[in-house]
Amino acid sequence: MSPQDQHGSRGYSVPTGRPYALKELQAGLGSLGDHLRELYDGSHPAEYEGIADALYTAFQTAAGLAPAKSYTGCPEHPNGALDPEAPDGWGRCLICNDRRRLGLRSRGGRPAAAAPPAGEQRRLGYPVPEPPYTHEVLRAQLRTVEDRRFHLSVSSPAEDFVRLADDLHRAFIVARELSRPRNPSGCSEHPGAPIDPDAPPGEGCIFCAGRKRRAQRPAQTPEMLPRIKRGERRQLQRRFERPPG
Repeated sequence: MSPQDQHGSRGYSVPTGRPYALKELQAGLGSLGDHLRELYDGSHPAEYEGIADALYTAFQTAAGLAPAKSYTGCPEHPNGALDPEAPDGWGRCLICNDRRRLGLRSRGGRPAAAAPPAGEQRRLGYPVPEPPYTHEVLRAQLRTVEDRRFHLSVSSPAEDFVRLADDLHRAFIVARELSRPRNPSGCSEHPGAPIDPDAPPGEGCIFCAGRKRRAQRPAQTPEMLPRIKRGERRQLQRRFERPPG
């Protein structure tokens, strides 16, 4: 049913709690743009923590206003397990993909058809943007959120709330990554490692630099002590004289 038909129908009513939740959502997002304009590319990560918290709170509110999310994208198993090794062109539902691999049929008697593949990485049914996560990317995500929020009302269709929840989740992921401590060493394996002052540029991780130095050392054959026969005592040379008395 279209929104026009809903307005003309006497049976249509605004879902319970939507006006209050929408007012809370509007109030929470109203000051985010002003807060972000005070920051710049290279701001301290702690300055993004408040934005990330506000975005997550707004995301939870928008997700509550939207219909229940299908994690798998499968109409038969919306909350089923995700297939970690789904082939290209298949969906994410593990149950349907197993049926498809075995050539089984669905409950309706039709061949098991997996849900359409996702065009974007998703976490718990919500989209996750690809890196890099920068200040400009966060500003672009917030502009998209603002555009959707401006046209939102209590009588908006459910799809508008679904899109807003997805956009808020994208913005939250970017803000969360910006709020993490920076990686001064540039090492993906040891992001919090100290910097080696003697290492060349780009190789500042002290752990990786130490590993590289150990690998460059020439291999040394360990010296084996002569075997002592039974009943004999090994004569050891003292490095220091025994103190008198």
